[in-house]
Amino acid sequence: MARPFPTKRTVLLAVVLLIAVVGFWYGQREVGDTQSEAAPASAADATKQLSELKIGARGTMTGYSRDKFKHWDSQGESCDTRETVLKRAGKDVKAGSDCKPTAGTWVSVYDGETWTKPGQLDIDHMVPLGQAWVSGARDWTQEKREQFANDLTRPQLFAVTASVNRQKSDKAPDEWKPPLVSFWCTYATDWVTVKHYYGLTITDMEKNALQDMLKRCPA
Repeated sequence: MARPFPTKRTVLLAVVLLIAVVGFWYGQREVGDTQSEAAPASAADATKQLSELKIGARGTMTGYSRDKFKHWDSQGESCDTRETVLKRAGKDVKAGSDCKPTAGTWVSVYDGETWTKPGQLDIDHMVPLGQAWVSGARDWTQEKREQFANDLTRPQLFAVTASVNRQKSDKAPDEWKPPLVSFWCTYATDWVTVKHYYGLTITDMEKNALQDMLKRCPA
C-alpha cells in the first residue's frame, strides 16, 4: 500500500517547528557565549588536564606589578570587566547609566556569604595575577597578560567577599583554600582549567593540593 504524501499543512508545520528549534538553539548559544563563563570542567577532565600541566619551581615576584596586567577593560555599553562580572554574578542587579551596579544580591562562592552592596565585593581572579606571574606570565606579552586579567570566558573571574579575597591574595591551593569546603571541587576544576588553557606551570605541592580537592568531587 502506497504511503500518502504529506499535506501542505503538515509540511508548513514541520518547517515552522524547525525554524523555532534552530532559533531557540541559536539564541541560547549567544546568551551562553556573551553573558557567562565557560561551563565548569568535569572532575575527570580536570584530572586529565592536571596530569598535562608542567611541573616547575614557583618563581619569584621580582619585577611583578599589577599594572603589568591591565584591567578592567571596557566591555561595551559603558561597562568594564568588573561591572560585567557583578552583573552576571548577582541577582536583581540594578545599575545606573554608567553601568555601575547600585543594588542587587550577591552570594560569594568562597564563603557562602550574601551581600547587597557592590562595594562589599571584590572581583577575584581564580588564578591570581601574582600567581600567574610566578608560574609563567612574566614571559608573556603585555597583550596576553591583559587578556588573562579580563578573561570572561574561562572560569577566572568571580565576585567574592572582599575580606576573603584579600586573605587569598596571590596564594596557590597548597597555601590557601576557600573557607566553604563544598566549593573545593569547583575551585580545583576551575584552577586547573585556567592554568591548562594558559599553559602555566604548577609545583608538586600545588598538584598534590589540587588532587586532594578533586577527590571531593561527586563520583
